[in-house]
Amino acid sequence: MIKEFILPDIGEGVIECELVEWLVAEGDVVIEDQPIADVMTDKALVQIPAPHAGVIKKLHYKKGDIAKVHAPLYSVEMDGEGAVEPTVATEEPKNDENISQPAATGKVIEEFLLPDIGEGIVECELVDWLIEEGDMVVEDQPIADVMTDKALVQIPAIKNGKVVKLHYRKGQLAKVHSPLFAIEVESEAGVIAAPVAEAAGASESQEETVEGVLPTNGKALASPAVRRLARSYDIDLAKVPGTGKHGRVYKEDVERFRSGKAVAASQSSETSSVVTTAPVAASGDRVEPIRGVRAVMAKMMTESVSTIPHFTYCEELDLTELVALRESMKQRYSSDELKLTMMPFFMKAMSLALSQFPDLNSRVNADCTEQTFVASHNIGMAVDSKVGLLVPNVKDVQNKSILDVAADITRLTKDARSGRVSPQDLKGGTISISNIGALGGTVATPIINKPEVAIVALGKLQTLPRFNVNGEVEARKIMQVSWSGDHRVIDGGTIARFCNLWKSYLEQPQEMLLAMH
Repeated sequence: MIKEFILPDIGEGVIECELVEWLVAEGDVVIEDQPIADVMTDKALVQIPAPHAGVIKKLHYKKGDIAKVHAPLYSVEMDGEGAVEPTVATEEPKNDENISQPAATGKVIEEFLLPDIGEGIVECELVDWLIEEGDMVVEDQPIADVMTDKALVQIPAIKNGKVVKLHYRKGQLAKVHSPLFAIEVESEAGVIAAPVAEAAGASESQEETVEGVLPTNGKALASPAVRRLARSYDIDLAKVPGTGKHGRVYKEDVERFRSGKAVAASQSSETSSVVTTAPVAASGDRVEPIRGVRAVMAKMMTESVSTIPHFTYCEELDLTELVALRESMKQRYSSDELKLTMMPFFMKAMSLALSQFPDLNSRVNADCTEQTFVASHNIGMAVDSKVGLLVPNVKDVQNKSILDVAADITRLTKDARSGRVSPQDLKGGTISISNIGALGGTVATPIINKPEVAIVALGKLQTLPRFNVNGEVEARKIMQVSWSGDHRVIDGGTIARFCNLWKSYLEQPQEMLLAMH
């Protein structure tokens, strides 16, 4: 069978690349993971590996040509008619094989494409399959758990049918908009569906999970991402001892080599100078990669502080009356599905104030030439989950009662702490609240959750002495709050007036109730 190899995604936003060099010729026998070509994007030199063993039948580009992503790069003959089987058998099926056999009459085999599961997410880890090949599934039945860099997400079936192929194994990275599994469904017209082109099988998403065999041209066995990492450190990948099957080099091997833990005896003096200048971990130290939610947080916070001019405004709230109101309502309205905390009151009061100060519920484009005033008050809350800091948001607070908001907060908090918050709940936030007081803090300088323009940190609630109107000292429930604003579109006067209105609703709950529609 002759199969077209589709050039996979090779970088965010990259749609074409230059064919720098073919590492094979037409008629060559290749094996899985053997380097096939070097291509140059506008960001880096990338090496494309073979996802299949076989015979190269046709190279679709010449050196110097511009190759298109998601278009055929070369043709390979495999699985018969002269194809060569891999020299080392694998126990698991490869995730890039498509279903091309005919289905039964009246049925078609369709590919389920992994949908968008979060803003900006292009890949995710396949944590666990909840079904097996051959299982019958129904619409909305959970199929798989996947871990994005933000949360654990459950993928449901969108049709009834029989699962005929799972394209990934546990631990592999699956690409958004690429086939996740194949399902046999009833055909409306009785026509057999055409197989989908290559899945993410040749992409770097498999770099840490797919075991290959040694290439025959003497190059180190590694994914394009690992090769880029080695180039960034000026490390000769051929000198890095690989811990994978047949010497496959992983990112951890490169990092270990760079730190001096696995320096090869034959490395050159040039490479040696790179390795020995890096700090060597002391005995007992532990080096761990920053991944998942923590990695995204690092990226987003760095981008926020480097592109947004922050300023901070602090205020003190006397919440004595609100605490009393909440205590009187808590016993009556709290349940397993609804925890009446202070947060619903903070959110509802904030929404009422946002109606008067829309600047704080806006977004600014990348070059700060446009400001969008968002109609929905989607108020986010930072949650310390088991996978890292997550900021789900309550949608349309302006249209909800305090009890409605409380129910949403209860659900989002439970989901976020388990790591299973829905991607939809993470999208579309317009302003954020960080409750540092839950852990004991009083004052902070919170970083804005870009593209939002404001965030507030709530300090811990303290019983402190304060003078009343008669000059007498009373014990009052006091909270410090710290605002950060985007000084490109919000000035100090605006945030002060907004905070004063928000404060009035919280300090005098009856005013908040009267302002609600």
